[in-house]
Amino acid sequence: MNTSPFSNTPTITVLDNRGLTVRDIAYHRHPDTPDVTSGRITRHRYDARGFLTQSADPRLHETGLANFSYLTDLAGSVLRTVSVDAGTTVALNDAAGRPFIAVSNIRTAGDGTEDLSQAVTHTWQYEDAALPGRTVSITEQLTGEAARITERFVYAGHTAEEKALNLAGACVSHYDTAGLTRTEGVALIGVPLSVTRRLLKDADKPDVVADWQGGDTPAWNDLLVGESEGHTSLTTSDATGTVLTTTDARGNMQRVAYDVAGQLSGSWLTLKDGTEQVIVASLTYSAAGQKLREEHGNGIVTTYTYEAETQRLTGIKTARQAGHVSGARVLQDLRYKYDPVGNVLKITNDAEETRFWRNQKVVPENTYVYDSLYQLVSATGREMANAGQQGSRLPSATVPLPADDAAYTNYTRTYRYDSAGNLTQIRHSAPATGNSYTTNITVSSCSNRGVLSTLTKKPDDVDAFFTAGGQQKQLQPGQDLVWTPRNELQTVAPVVRDGGTDDSENYCYDAGSQRVLKMSVQETKTSTQKQQVLYLPGLELRSTQSGNKETESLEVITVEEAGRAQVRVLHWTSGRPAEITGDQIRYSYDNLTGSSGLELDGDGNIISAEEYYPYGGTAVWTARNAVEADYKTLRYSGKERDATGLYYYGYRYYQPWAGRWLSTDPAGTIDGINLFRMVRNNPVTLRDNDGLSPESIARRWLEISRKKRADNSFLRMQNNGSLLRDGFLSEAASMPGFSGVAFYLTSSLLFKFPNAFGSERDIKGQALQNQNSLRASEFNTQEVDFIKNFIKEDFYLAHATNANIESENGNINFYSRKMLQDKKIIFNESNSDLDDVYGLGNDDYAFFSLEIGPALKKQKSRFGNTVYKVSASNGAFKFASLSLVDQLTMELPEPKIPGLSSEGSVQLAGRPSLKREEVFFHGLDDSILSLARHIALSTRVLSKQSDRDVILNERNPDKLDRITNYLFRPEVRVPRMAGIKNGGYFKYRFGNR
Repeated sequence: MNTSPFSNTPTITVLDNRGLTVRDIAYHRHPDTPDVTSGRITRHRYDARGFLTQSADPRLHETGLANFSYLTDLAGSVLRTVSVDAGTTVALNDAAGRPFIAVSNIRTAGDGTEDLSQAVTHTWQYEDAALPGRTVSITEQLTGEAARITERFVYAGHTAEEKALNLAGACVSHYDTAGLTRTEGVALIGVPLSVTRRLLKDADKPDVVADWQGGDTPAWNDLLVGESEGHTSLTTSDATGTVLTTTDARGNMQRVAYDVAGQLSGSWLTLKDGTEQVIVASLTYSAAGQKLREEHGNGIVTTYTYEAETQRLTGIKTARQAGHVSGARVLQDLRYKYDPVGNVLKITNDAEETRFWRNQKVVPENTYVYDSLYQLVSATGREMANAGQQGSRLPSATVPLPADDAAYTNYTRTYRYDSAGNLTQIRHSAPATGNSYTTNITVSSCSNRGVLSTLTKKPDDVDAFFTAGGQQKQLQPGQDLVWTPRNELQTVAPVVRDGGTDDSENYCYDAGSQRVLKMSVQETKTSTQKQQVLYLPGLELRSTQSGNKETESLEVITVEEAGRAQVRVLHWTSGRPAEITGDQIRYSYDNLTGSSGLELDGDGNIISAEEYYPYGGTAVWTARNAVEADYKTLRYSGKERDATGLYYYGYRYYQPWAGRWLSTDPAGTIDGINLFRMVRNNPVTLRDNDGLSPESIARRWLEISRKKRADNSFLRMQNNGSLLRDGFLSEAASMPGFSGVAFYLTSSLLFKFPNAFGSERDIKGQALQNQNSLRASEFNTQEVDFIKNFIKEDFYLAHATNANIESENGNINFYSRKMLQDKKIIFNESNSDLDDVYGLGNDDYAFFSLEIGPALKKQKSRFGNTVYKVSASNGAFKFASLSLVDQLTMELPEPKIPGLSSEGSVQLAGRPSLKREEVFFHGLDDSILSLARHIALSTRVLSKQSDRDVILNERNPDKLDRITNYLFRPEVRVPRMAGIKNGGYFKYRFGNR
């Protein structure tokens, strides 16, 4: 018997006869008991129309419960969602498909009865039918309370001044739950150039809520702080929308530069009234676009190494080089070892020495063990010898920085999970110090809600610790949590005192549920101390008040482009501690998952060093002085740690001592049907950037590589595509011997004089400009409805060939002409006209047609008899571009659309021709959206409403596919290559479906 925990444990997807997934089967095996295997089956049900009605995980299915139940309308839009974790939500759209009303936080009992006592109702209001139908306000109402208007939208008109600022038709004033965001200028392609934030009066008080009643802006502005208290952020950009400079609300300017591939090459910071200083001095990249070396303004150089076969990061080395003013020294040298699928097995810091303490050998390394589901089940590492039981409090830093004989000790942690993926136990053991303890989490018997066993040990009582929407109401015994109607954490008591006044911390959020204000109140024996943080673009304004006197005012400039490091500059306007120099620059160097480990100053000297337990929490924490240690805010996963001990991720708060989110995932089932699970229980390999879903570090590097390929392919078109040059045709046509288009048909100019005429055009910038020009167009309600429904279709990319492109394991690779040549692969060179190569420079793309649905649409192709179809949602196509027609011939197809009147067919056939430089777009999702907008705009040549209805009211996928390919011939271009795994594609042969 093969007792490996991973052998014979495939993931199986079971389909019904309609092709719908009805079972997801995984096999669980623990490394301690490799001969014991249990099946984990997630079940799905559908209605007769094929719409999902129910999903149940293995644990809840055994009790007869489902994690999610859905009720849909005839078109498949979800009307009612019942979640055991997040409660019940009802949502209705209007006739145009826009959100109309949504009721959330409904508690549904096991017998189906509903409790609306905590329900929150949101309604959307829109412009009149004569206008574009934009949102004008959003109303919020709690059960038993009066309705409040929590958001207002004000749009610019079409005056000459507004057009000059590119504001025509744009939302220029957004009144939200924090105050007002006003946009004063926008770049041509949509980048905001000037944005001002004004807060609500008394926004720091938790009982102050936004209510934008009335019908005029003066009444709303009366609820705000004065104009002089507004905070304006400025931006400049180039023609492609790439940001060049940002100036924060205090006048500090950040400047960035990029190389020819669009990658960061340097960044600088100029404090207000100061001189420019270097933040990133230089960056070196691999051919795949991965960072190899970066040098910062403090003289520190970080180098990166990767596995050649997988491009996984294997090393991060941060060092002072020879000749550095502080002396050469390796400060951090992290080495990563992976298993075959990319799970991190070991991390070693070769910059640290092995130490000995109490007859134990303490090696600077961490090791990790996983079960067959790739859940972390065991971890080893080192911690400070004085570490106690992990909780919400941050341990004191060891100061000054320890010598080589500092007291470190080994620890081991083991983790247990239930069959739904809930972390139920963390067992910690450090034998040399006796620091051994167990943290148990009690999980509800009828949901995935869970709390520390110190709150309750009874599964049936767990749900009482949560709101109807799935927000935890108590952090520790006696430590209550208060939430906003939008399910945002509003108030918490970091310190609870028996018979005394508790400390408190309040938060205020904008319309996107991002934190704008944090207000902390600490009670001392002699006074009350208040701290406030205002979060602005690139800037945090921090102030401290003791009694009625402000004792400190600190501006923290957050450098937005600092390579892989996080850089913050501490600028005091008053109350600077004597232990910290003015305008201190703090460079934070992270690890694989973004946790802030090594912190250096502007001279390259160590400020602090921190190591973390796998699920967060501090294991090692040293600093050169206690005051500097107090000003470190970014920690595990690069996130801010609050006084509560919670990490703030953006959309959610995370409790590291329990390894769980504090609330349900606002993105729903994007990461599975357990809405509380943290990064799939694999916190060493995966990271979560914003509280919505985990991201594989390897996948992030793959994204970088794909983006680099896309940029390089655009550059190749830009450098080699003669016909795309600005003015090429007009200049060439004036040459003796060539008139009109005769020269074009000979191709001699393209072959003999490439790029001899016209001026170079920014191809990527042009693609983005094309998209933004469409975005600025105004569409009526019928057109908007068509566009919204069109982009929801199931798109596929089709590629026909006679070549055998399948590997032995069934994987396929689609290569560009250039890559085929580079790999010396024989191919049919007649598939690409040389006019394409010389006229468009597009030989570094693999070409596909765009179709709706997986079924074979074409009956033949000149490129071959075998057709491969791949879902457009495949990540390999994310950075693809799309051209509406063949960009060489620019021919529009004959619009033989069934149902059109003969007059309509003539009108479509006579529609204005397209310009070569305006028919292509970048990024497949944005390209499909641009295609939908072009289809809608095409109908405007039709004089009869009945003809427009034939196109704009169509919802049948097959008919939409025909309409698309009768109006245009979309050509999808994938940069360089696309690799598709076996099972990720459909294969057809013409004449044999």
